[in-house]
Amino acid sequence: MPLNMIDSGKNVILKGITRGSRLKRKLQDMGLTPGVKFNVVSNHRNGPMIVDIRGTRLALGRGVVSKILVDEF
Repeated sequence: MPLNMIDSGKNVILKGITRGSRLKRKLQDMGLTPGVKFNVVSNHRNGPMIVDIRGTRLALGRGVVSKILVDEF
């Protein structure tokens, strides 16, 4: 499911990024690699989503999070 559908406080595992080789490379450089587990800190359905990856918090725009596919665990 797309990351933008996940509620705050949930733990997820990254399954893939649906579009854009430049976007994939940028997100991988930020630590969003396939199989990485992370926590959704804040998702208020408007404004950026805050995630915690390996102890680092990232703010991701709504357009970006709609292209990131994850599973809850």
